[in-house]
Amino acid sequence: MMYNFNDILSKRSLKVTPQRLTILKIIDKYGHISIDDIFNEIKQLFPSLSLATIYKNIHALKDAGVLSEIHIKDAKPKFEIKKQPHGHFICKKCGNVFDFEIQNSCNPDLKDIKSIDESEIYLYGICKNCI
Repeated sequence: MMYNFNDILSKRSLKVTPQRLTILKIIDKYGHISIDDIFNEIKQLFPSLSLATIYKNIHALKDAGVLSEIHIKDAKPKFEIKKQPHGHFICKKCGNVFDFEIQNSCNPDLKDIKSIDESEIYLYGICKNCI
């Protein structure tokens, strides 16, 4: 999917900086990536950029609703550009994360719940590349 990162940042009242644009381009390139991996990619372009600055920008983007954090059991979280609701399959061998569409077949009993603000679905197993 092609994103206009300038518009995305502006619409959320975030300052458009070369560092933020580069972070978003790196996340878009990999789909799901940890802060450490973002730092290793970006330091080639911005050698003086600190890991603390990456953390600060990632959390500002997350707080503004631009990014989603993927909580992976026994591993550092990864981040992705926020998109339509979907689930994540995490390979227990290689650690890769794959998106999958959520089907309407999941009908939990929600009679005592007024509203749902967010949901996260994680499936763990072995991907076809690791079999």
